[in-house]
Amino acid sequence: MQILTETFELTNGVQIPKVGFGTWQVPAGETTVTAVKDALKAGYRHIDTAWQYGNEASVGTAIRNSGIARADIFVTTKLPAKSKTYSESLHYFEESLQNLSLDYVDLYLIHAPWPWNEMGADYSKENVEVWRAMETIYKSGRAKAIGISNFNVQDQQNILAHCEIAPMVNQLQYYIGYTEPQNVKFAQNNEMLVEAFSPLATGFLLNNQQVKAIAEHYKVSVAQLAIKYCLSHDILPLPKAINPQHIAENTKLDFEISAVDLAKLDQLTDTAPGEEHNA
Repeated sequence: MQILTETFELTNGVQIPKVGFGTWQVPAGETTVTAVKDALKAGYRHIDTAWQYGNEASVGTAIRNSGIARADIFVTTKLPAKSKTYSESLHYFEESLQNLSLDYVDLYLIHAPWPWNEMGADYSKENVEVWRAMETIYKSGRAKAIGISNFNVQDQQNILAHCEIAPMVNQLQYYIGYTEPQNVKFAQNNEMLVEAFSPLATGFLLNNQQVKAIAEHYKVSVAQLAIKYCLSHDILPLPKAINPQHIAENTKLDFEISAVDLAKLDQLTDTAPGEEHNA
């Protein structure tokens, strides 16, 4: 469980807990409140949400009612992908803070380089303006760090070519068998911490027999192996669960994957049929 409070250091010196608790697809209301409350009880100190998830208010409620000091919880939320102007981006940040009922967030991300209904479209010019808003938010002190999500190499290059403050994080889809090597390598070469959303491939990975066999060798669950796999590559995983037993189980990561087994996992492809991939 100690790994939950160990940290990566972002380029601006901010310390971010190495494992986050994801809330994508967790319904707003009691389900989210209970899941986040259980995660904090289990030792998580890093909670990831987004305006798009519709559960920011529930996440905020769980944090405020946890009995844990705000300064001890790392909170991430995200600008809606549809927001592609400077002023609109500032507006949505205010809305997220109001939803969360928090004075600041620890990390604020552009959720995607394109609106969800135009996945893969070129919004390079608009994203420069959005990033300018992100820099304004960062300078206000109400986001301790800023970054991007779902940005491929070209989208990352576009921001880096026009920014005053470089992104500190790129959150990408990443799991055993789908690791976005070009996007990850470019982000890491440019000092961005890479976070893995859906490290369990929204559950589809759990049925993979090859992964199961390696997990059984270590006497751990597929979920535990998948989370540890990310950490073994210096990627910050964001596992999601609502079952209290699974939430607690996913914190038990005090094992090491051997170099041989890590290489085997690296070679796997198409491990989660049914999982959708962003453009």
